[in-house]
Amino acid sequence: MSFLTEFWKFLRVRKKFWLLPMILMLVLFGGLIMLAQGSAVAPFIYTLF
Repeated sequence: MSFLTEFWKFLRVRKKFWLLPMILMLVLFGGLIMLAQGSAVAPFIYTLF
C-alpha cells in the first residue's frame, strides 16, 4: 500500500496526472488477461476481441 501512496505523491508533485489513465488501463488489461487464463469466463472474454 505504501507504493500506491508514494506513486500518488509523485503524481501530485511532478504534475504528471496524464500517467494515471495509462496505468489504470494497464492494470485493467492485466486483470483481464489473468481472468481469461483459467476460468469459465474465458470464452466470453475472447468474444470481445
